[in-house]
Amino acid sequence: MRRLDEWRVTDTGTSQEDILANGNRMLMGNGYLGYRGTTEEADGGDMSATIVSGLYDRYGELWREPVNVPNALSVRLFTLGGEALTLGSRFLLSHEQGLDFRYGIVSRVTSWKVEGVTVTVRSERFASMASVHSMLLRYAVETDGPLTLVLERGIDCAVRDLNGPHLGAFTHSGTASAPLAEARTLELGIPVRVSSAAAADFPDPADTIRTSRRGGAFFGGEYVLQCRKGVPRILTVHAQVSAGSDPDAGSFVPAADPFGGASGEYHFREELSRHKAAWDAIWADGDVVVEGDDDARRALRYSLYQLQIIAPRHGGSLSIPARGLSGQTYKGAVFWDTEMFMAPYFLATDPAVARSFVGYRVRTLEGARRKAAEYGLRGAFYAWESQETGDDACSDFNVTDVFTGRPQRTYFRDKQLHISADVVYGIREYLSMTGDWSILADGAFEVIVECARFYLSCVWYSPVRERYEILDVIGPDEYHERVNNNAFTNRMALLVFRTLRECEAELARQGSTLAPEVYAATGFDSELPLLADVESRLYVPAPGPDGVIEQFDGYFRLEDASVEEVKSRLLDPKEYWGGGNGVASNTRVIKQADVVVLLNLFPRDYDDRVKRANLDFYERRTEHGSSLSACMYSLLACEVGDPQWAYPFFRKTAEIDLTGESKQFAGLVYIGGTHPAANGGAWLSAVRGFCGLSVSDGEISLSPRLPESWTKVSFTLRLRGRRHSITVTKDGYTLC
Repeated sequence: MRRLDEWRVTDTGTSQEDILANGNRMLMGNGYLGYRGTTEEADGGDMSATIVSGLYDRYGELWREPVNVPNALSVRLFTLGGEALTLGSRFLLSHEQGLDFRYGIVSRVTSWKVEGVTVTVRSERFASMASVHSMLLRYAVETDGPLTLVLERGIDCAVRDLNGPHLGAFTHSGTASAPLAEARTLELGIPVRVSSAAAADFPDPADTIRTSRRGGAFFGGEYVLQCRKGVPRILTVHAQVSAGSDPDAGSFVPAADPFGGASGEYHFREELSRHKAAWDAIWADGDVVVEGDDDARRALRYSLYQLQIIAPRHGGSLSIPARGLSGQTYKGAVFWDTEMFMAPYFLATDPAVARSFVGYRVRTLEGARRKAAEYGLRGAFYAWESQETGDDACSDFNVTDVFTGRPQRTYFRDKQLHISADVVYGIREYLSMTGDWSILADGAFEVIVECARFYLSCVWYSPVRERYEILDVIGPDEYHERVNNNAFTNRMALLVFRTLRECEAELARQGSTLAPEVYAATGFDSELPLLADVESRLYVPAPGPDGVIEQFDGYFRLEDASVEEVKSRLLDPKEYWGGGNGVASNTRVIKQADVVVLLNLFPRDYDDRVKRANLDFYERRTEHGSSLSACMYSLLACEVGDPQWAYPFFRKTAEIDLTGESKQFAGLVYIGGTHPAANGGAWLSAVRGFCGLSVSDGEISLSPRLPESWTKVSFTLRLRGRRHSITVTKDGYTLC
């Protein structure tokens, strides 16, 4: 029987494709920073990166994106003749690297044959969960015979950017063994500090250190190692990173000697112990244990690991970008992914993180107001691609045509009106799960008001039909742009109006004067009669006689081609399927779940016949071109009592970053990286789908529908200040 290491993923690949994939697959982080899973000797060509949460910059007229800060864990090994020992070296014998995703420890064992002597490097590193500015590395070199090598380590400032450079005004100080690099972002002048102190446990006094001869953008030291058989040279590095966007930026300065006089080995083990203790506390509530299916348990835990390493626990009102902290893809922007796919996991296990997501939307309200005003609308039109100010980073030309090389006009920024309702949905879920109404006084109620005002300014009244409609939008299915009455969008707008009324009623019940105060301050009083009228007469497409809900007006009139037929029409594998001339645009083939998302968010609005009809109709017409899609089909299949049909969609969602099988390009634009929304979708599929967890009015209900191979699922739920341990089997469940 095959036995999996349930907390570890390994790989032996050394090609550029492998290096790129492992950069994502073996990402380490602590919510403050993410460090890609490349080897210590990797350079910009290998897409090595250290990404700090919430730190952005723009170079010239190029896209704003996260700042890739200097690499403080750079270690390179050379022969005495100056040849670098890398994964592409002619001397390479073997390589394996791995990730322990219980504790976020990345390791590698690599061997080369130099002058008849085998050189082996063993390393392990982690981004500290106990001290979020810190990363630690243990790097050991051992040979099976005498050999002189040169080891270079320090801070590599020659980082690669997708649309950079982003740092200037570099200065450096310190020593060869403890360099400090300081710089400022080019756009806003935000200070960045990176230190990299090292302790060398070298047994031979002949091993010497000198300032690195490389110069340029590299600050650090160079060791000449007189290696002897079986005697390891061990280097411990304690790196520290801070940026001016930190909540504690004014007080944190990297320590010149973080070792405090202790040996490198002792310091590493002490810091590792603290780091593991922090992880143990996280897993105490955050773990989900699946029994009977080792593959599923491992994939789900790996997905949860990917969420935990990007959770902003370190303070401030921060959210999670669509590609986490895995690089600069998608401009490091926050999408609807956070509220709809990631927040549910944190609401159930660590509500303080979910509160940070709400705080982020409160903090970026002014940016949403500016965007609405730009389009001649009122209220808050939240950014489709949101960065630190809430202004929209989404380009008007978001895709490059593969045939002409020219930017292709898209309407994601202009027409994805559902984003403001997604924000309100996130607030509503936070209130439901936590009962923490104080968030309303901290700005969330004003967000709801301004989102309601936005939709009031978007609706169109049809005197013939005597109803309000929402025209010219893009729903979750991005292959069909500028459509009318997208069912998901209209229903979500209605949710905003109802949420506002419910919050107003609850505040009044509590004796709070917040609602009238906000209405008066924003001038919303005069719009309340219109709100009541729009709420009562807003059109939401209903199921037809066969139970199917038309995704948008005219959808049923489009060509009913299969996904396979549409795919066969591509002239280039990187060709974009949507837009004005996309192969899917005039067909019923959709990018991702759309109506199916609607049915998952509002399960009590529709009966099983409608759910089944739409599941059957839309799934065979869905390309699943988004990582957000599979989990929605898994959830709905569970809802209609078909867990075996749901199971492959769960596996596709949970394994997306393990396999690397996802779209890497939209047109000619690279969109690779990790997939936090899919990671959250794995939890949704397992806990809300297979276990049938739902919460209503503070009450928990469970409807087990486990796949055949699953015998038991155990998880934790935090609900309104209480911690519940839940175990689900095929026969029922226990709740305590």
